[in-house]
Amino acid sequence: MRRIPSRYAHFVFGVIQSGLTSAIAAGIASLTFLSAGTFFTHWIGSWFISWIVMLPIVVLAAPVIRKITMYLTADEAPSA
Repeated sequence: MRRIPSRYAHFVFGVIQSGLTSAIAAGIASLTFLSAGTFFTHWIGSWFISWIVMLPIVVLAAPVIRKITMYLTADEAPSA
């Protein structure tokens, strides 16, 4: 199986994270369609639109968030 080079790990992470997050959010937003029997069609449409919007945001925001996180946290000193 061919694997994606690690230099693209940031983009792979962004695709997976944005896809999962938007799928969950779209599912929650579509719960009201369960009783009408149109949950899946509404969910898949909502998920696709939200994923297309979130993907570039996540890919562009992740490095900034990582830098902020590194600034706000510190390595713990080893205990004696």
